[in-house]
Amino acid sequence: MSGIKVLSTIGMRTVLEEVTPAFEQQNGTTVTRVYDSSIALMKRMATGETGDAAVFTAGAIDELIAQGKIATRTDLTRSFVGIAVRKGAPQPDVSTPEAFRNTMLAAKSIARSQTGASGLYFASLIARLGLADALNPKIIVQDGIVGRLAARGEAEIAVQQISELMQADGIDIVGPLPDELQNITVFSGGVFNNATAADLAKAYVRHLASPEFAAVIRLKGMEPA
Repeated sequence: MSGIKVLSTIGMRTVLEEVTPAFEQQNGTTVTRVYDSSIALMKRMATGETGDAAVFTAGAIDELIAQGKIATRTDLTRSFVGIAVRKGAPQPDVSTPEAFRNTMLAAKSIARSQTGASGLYFASLIARLGLADALNPKIIVQDGIVGRLAARGEAEIAVQQISELMQADGIDIVGPLPDELQNITVFSGGVFNNATAADLAKAYVRHLASPEFAAVIRLKGMEPA
């Protein structure tokens, strides 16, 4: 049986897990999925990791195009940064920039991802708001699904892509950042120029971009691109 290997950002994991089985069945193939942050996967590629297709942030795909590793970019979803707390815990107010600021200052601990797009954005956001000095001592930084830290009570608040927070059990998602502070990440697909099964990889990216999966994408906390 032929197969392809796809390197994918964690933010798209739930979508890929939902829509890939149909592709495998239709094409008599297997799709091996490798999940990590886009930045971590780019670093792994620099040390020899390979694949047939990538599902990364649009910026990372553009970087791969500039490096001559991918020819074209196909935008798939728009993802939003959100806030979560342990299941059943009081839900803080993040409805306005001022409420967000007060909630962050009042929190005893905050978790963010280390190399994920949401974690890097949150670090830049609190710096822009003049909160870095006050917040950095209580921020827990690690890769993976940081909502699990909130679920275990190790962090009062978790900040991450909503699609990633949804992958953690034992939390309540409070909601997205207020519009004025929101950062929209576009997740995109591309096929590596040295793919061993290029036609199959191209078909897989087209499959991910199919309008028929719009409802699935929304169910997973994102919007179709």
